[in-house]
Amino acid sequence: MTENSAEHQRAADHHLSAILLAAGEGSRMKSDRPKPLHRLCGKPMITYVLDSLELCQPGRAVIVVGHKAERVTQSVGREQTATPITFVEQPVQRGTGEAALIGLTGLHEDTDDGDVLILPGDTPLLRAETILELVTEHRRSGAAATVLTAEIDDPTGYGRVIRGKGSGVTKIVEHRDANEEELAVNEINTSIYCFKHSLLAPALRRLTPDNAQGEYYLTDALAVLVDAGHHVHAVVASSAEEVAGVNDRVQLAAAETELRRRTNTELLRCGVTMLDPSATYVDTTVSVGRDVTLFPGVILQGTTTIGEGSEIGPNTRLVDCSVGDNAHVQSTSGRGAVIGSDSVVGPFANLSPGSNVPPGTRTGPFYNSANA
Repeated sequence: MTENSAEHQRAADHHLSAILLAAGEGSRMKSDRPKPLHRLCGKPMITYVLDSLELCQPGRAVIVVGHKAERVTQSVGREQTATPITFVEQPVQRGTGEAALIGLTGLHEDTDDGDVLILPGDTPLLRAETILELVTEHRRSGAAATVLTAEIDDPTGYGRVIRGKGSGVTKIVEHRDANEEELAVNEINTSIYCFKHSLLAPALRRLTPDNAQGEYYLTDALAVLVDAGHHVHAVVASSAEEVAGVNDRVQLAAAETELRRRTNTELLRCGVTMLDPSATYVDTTVSVGRDVTLFPGVILQGTTTIGEGSEIGPNTRLVDCSVGDNAHVQSTSGRGAVIGSDSVVGPFANLSPGSNVPPGTRTGPFYNSANA
């Protein structure tokens, strides 16, 4: 077990913990890279799930790793996260139920009287407001467990949410195990839950692999709780797109498109001009000042910062670069470079790592490098 030792900078809810399930291989990605580490808009996919915890402020998040565990642990451990992280390993993947039980070992005993969020590590579009609503509704209802659900037109392949009297959830049936009546249900499980901590472990210990997959399903814990006389609540997500998992490169590209749309919308609202947002690509790790104009074909990546009043593009890619105020950069490729305020760079400039364009410098059309 290893732990992220980053300082905890805000008042956490120590009666709330989170477990992120990220042990699977993700074979449909067709990649040597572990699924949680596939990048969207400059960050590993799983870090967006951690970001979704921002408003509910859990005291700790446990990430259950498995496939290429060391690589995932090292990569995520380098990221700046608001919530302290502990990693635990599921050496052999025998289902989400077993993964959740292993995840509980990473939590402190003094959290037994609180609640536990359980989330998959492949839902990068999840919003912090949605998770806060889930936790709030769970506590308001007094339920033993609350599941986040979604309603979709074609639920093929998803677990169906079966409700009983009073709209409470009685069970979740996986698609392969569903009968004809259950397959007609269009309310699906998102695999995002909030449980009472004290009831979760006993329920997980009663799971059996008696299903088509031969695995310990976390979903079966809900039926265990219902059979024991507990109430299981449900919260319907406002957007099915938000809670969709990423299982292949097609879904990865769709998630990237949505994240870029959100990023550009926020920049526009903060005083950035984009002539064509659909042709402007800005990582979520980039900082852009007010009154900046981004022309079509701009790609800003990594730790790039753009000072106020600057004009970037068209057709410019900057990676890990710093641009001062009121600079003009067009048709330029740069990596690890510094561009001073009031400079004019390009067109057709190529700034290699370590390049430094002094403030007020004007470059020629075939500029290749700048030195301090």
